Amino acid sequence: MEALYEAEVDLARAESDLDKAEASTFVQAAGSVAERQAVAKLESSELRFERDLAKAKVNRIRMKIRSIESELMALATASKILQAEMKL
Repeated sequence: MEALYEAEVDLARAESDLDKAEASTFVQAAGSVAERQAVAKLESSELRFERDLAKAKVNRIRMKIRSIESELMALATASKILQAEMKL
C-alpha cells in the first residue's frame, strides 16, 4: 500500500508541475488564445509525458493489488474446501 501512496504522490506532483508549466507558458506566449494554448502544450510535452508515466505506474500498482487480492480469495476458497473435506 505504501507503493501505491508514493505513486499517487508522484502523480499529483507530475500533474501540478504540468499545470504550472502550461499556465506559465500560456501567460508568456504571444498570439491568439489558440496559438498560446498550442505553444503551452508543445512547451510542456515532456512534463505531460512524465505525468502519463506516473499515471501508468499508479494503474500498474492498482492492477497488481487487485491480482493479489484475487489470489488471496482463491486461496481462502481452496482452504475452506480442504477444511470441509477434512471434516468428512
